[in-house]
Amino acid sequence: MTQIPHDHPRYKSLITREMAVEGVKKGITSTQGLIAQGRGEAFDYLIGEYSTESAKEAERAATAHLLLAKKPVISINGNTAALVPDEMVELSNIIKASLEVNLFHRSRDRIDRIIEHMESHGAENVLGRKGDSVLDLSHDRRMVDHEGIYSADVVLVPLEDGDRCEKLSEMDKVVIAIDLNPLSRTSQCADVTIVDNITRAFENMLQYADEMKNLNYDKLREIVDSYDNNRIITLAIDEITTWLSKFSKESGTKRL
Repeated sequence: MTQIPHDHPRYKSLITREMAVEGVKKGITSTQGLIAQGRGEAFDYLIGEYSTESAKEAERAATAHLLLAKKPVISINGNTAALVPDEMVELSNIIKASLEVNLFHRSRDRIDRIIEHMESHGAENVLGRKGDSVLDLSHDRRMVDHEGIYSADVVLVPLEDGDRCEKLSEMDKVVIAIDLNPLSRTSQCADVTIVDNITRAFENMLQYADEMKNLNYDKLREIVDSYDNNRIITLAIDEITTWLSKFSKESGTKRL
């Protein structure tokens, strides 16, 4: 991995970029995943590269959903395996969720590599090899494990593509999406849309999970029932426009 000086003003972003590149070298992340990473960076600029208030509210509601779930599942792809393996394992342990590999560019070798990678970070019983149930899709993300995503009641789908999100919603599952683009199909169809960088989102959700894990059913239900995803998406878009307006007025004083 390229050595990035700690005093670089965009240290965290550049380290994340290097982790995605390392994922490709290890056969975990697809080359197409690098394009997705770059697109995410562009949208992260638009929110100021920090967790906005709308993102934090969505992350709190998402955590409540996961704690209430009877069968929560966290979906893993190549980018998430490269960027937040420890965080996914830690969150899954707190909320008692299964982990399942689900890929658009699917191969048995890549699934095995991701599962082995997750196991090296402490994961146990990672699903995704069977693919014994099929969603109504025309690409390889249709293949899911019956005891995992197919039978889950709440699915956390970070860095998702929109058509699978739509199918999961049609199956009456609660879909939690982490997507820096609030206008994407995924963002628009999810039950909870987290417009945040995936590394910050998992960090925040781990904090919320630790704070909320002992809350009773009624308290968690109150958080879920008071949440309005349409309002959150609207707030996220407003936050982007506010940031751009502020930046344009201060042009020349702040460098990205």
